[in-house]
Amino acid sequence: MNIIEEVFNRYHPIRKKLKDFGFVKKGKTFQYKTNFKNDGFEAIITIDDQDNVQGKVIDLDLNEEYKNIYSDSFYGSFVGEVREEYISILEDIRDKCFEKDAFLNKQSKRIAEYIQKEYKAKPEFLWKRYPNYAVFRNKDNAKWFAIIMNVEGSKFNREKGETEIIDVKTDRNTIVSLVGEDGYYEAYHMNKDNWISIVLDETVPDEIICAMIDYSYNQLETSDAWIIPANPEYYDVINCFNNTDTIIWKQSSDIHIGDIVYMYVAKPYSAILYKCLVEETDIPYEFRNKNLSMNRVMRLSLLKRYKENKYTFEYLNSIGIRAIRGPRRINKQISEKLS
Repeated sequence: MNIIEEVFNRYHPIRKKLKDFGFVKKGKTFQYKTNFKNDGFEAIITIDDQDNVQGKVIDLDLNEEYKNIYSDSFYGSFVGEVREEYISILEDIRDKCFEKDAFLNKQSKRIAEYIQKEYKAKPEFLWKRYPNYAVFRNKDNAKWFAIIMNVEGSKFNREKGETEIIDVKTDRNTIVSLVGEDGYYEAYHMNKDNWISIVLDETVPDEIICAMIDYSYNQLETSDAWIIPANPEYYDVINCFNNTDTIIWKQSSDIHIGDIVYMYVAKPYSAILYKCLVEETDIPYEFRNKNLSMNRVMRLSLLKRYKENKYTFEYLNSIGIRAIRGPRRINKQISEKLS
């Protein structure tokens, strides 16, 4: 991407703010000019009626465009200073005259609007590492039912550059029947057994995607729920959750983003005390002592706290859980008993 694309990617202008900032309307375009670098250079920013932004820098001593700032082959403190001041002007315009777009493509925006209107589910942007990944939750159980992500298009047989996909939950037969058809792929970043990725580039019609979102929202299967033991002798999880709602934890190989984790805290509690959501997996983390070794962890966010006398070991025994020695997936019937 060039400088303009890097600064204004995912932003659109607010026309009233452009005028207030100092842009002058010329026909269908808005233009802004300002001198910088001790009046040796002029920045000219133009925004057309399609919201496309163009910019150039004029060397006022030579009265010609100063193109050195666009080329990686030109280094040096002077070129760097001109480039930095120009970028600062662009960022000031962006911050004061533009609003950020949550989604890139027209289809992505329509699908997100459908989700928000139909299910009152607003997009949540959970990851600093992936700031444009949008998660939508079922309001009744906090489970994810859709994720819109921006990815490299070549990973999905599209042109290079950003494209957007949506991951939705569905049944295995549907996944097998659709993967391989244009627009459908094995789940990206999610469990491939019960999620599927759909490219949001108009290949798959909105009505089909919306129907799959409906199914995903209403999915009540809990094969993505786990009980994980925590020993307070090795790690003070109680104190940790008293100070934060997000922790990292040793990852089991079968756990995926979006799974639910019920944390069973051993003696003296011997009960499930926390319900968490797996927000990120496969985080590199090297740790080793006489009790524990880890080479990757997952990030858990706290959904609910339970009283010590609610889901005791005796209660878990009564619903069929006889031992909790390591991470274990729980079935639908058991998960339904853990609210």
